[in-house]
Amino acid sequence: MNYTLRPLGDHAVVIQLGSSIQQETHNLVKAVTNIIETQSFHWLVEFIPAFTTVTLYYDPIKITESHKPFQNTLPYKVVCSEIEHMLSTLKTEENEEARIIDIPVCYGGEFGPDLEEVATHHQLSTEEVITKHINGDYLVYMIGFAPGFPYIGGMSPEIATPRRKSPRLKIPAGSVGIAGEQTGVYPIETPGGWQLIGRTPVKLFQPDNADSPSLLKAGDRIRFTPISLEEYKALEEEQ
Repeated sequence: MNYTLRPLGDHAVVIQLGSSIQQETHNLVKAVTNIIETQSFHWLVEFIPAFTTVTLYYDPIKITESHKPFQNTLPYKVVCSEIEHMLSTLKTEENEEARIIDIPVCYGGEFGPDLEEVATHHQLSTEEVITKHINGDYLVYMIGFAPGFPYIGGMSPEIATPRRKSPRLKIPAGSVGIAGEQTGVYPIETPGGWQLIGRTPVKLFQPDNADSPSLLKAGDRIRFTPISLEEYKALEEEQ
């Protein structure tokens, strides 16, 4: 497996696994994430998987205290050595079966104020935009920006649309948007500049669920399904 290690400040190491967003690199990120979860590094504070990297944050004081005979060794070097040993045992040929998560979406209207703009940008009808959106081959590459916010790849390039020139100050939770060739769902009310084409009643961020506050995780497969306003309201009441 090809990778590089580099420091991020004085208490983090970045494992660089690729240079572009693609399935093969994502599989490596998932494999590295899975093996880290089986380790018991006493110095590990947290780790963050992204599109092409996994970043490990460490406690340099704990490393210094546990390596007193080698005080001239930098904590960064100790962490790199243990990461290299861990990755030498990594098996990447095993493919984890992905979860498939259905996300019902009410497209257009007050829930999708930018649907018409996306359609006009591509000289399509709004129905054609919706059809292309629900037929994407979607994969959650990473969670970031806001709690539970999924960066989802696999959308048709035929409806890829630049972000808005002027971001909105408030975007309602559940809003489904497009930014470039990615689509995503806003889990909480937040500012943002994505083109909004619909909204889901499904709650992606559940802070009361301590075990899994984010409904989605990297590696999940997504299916968007269109619903009517009446269906939206009924599902919203069930949440």
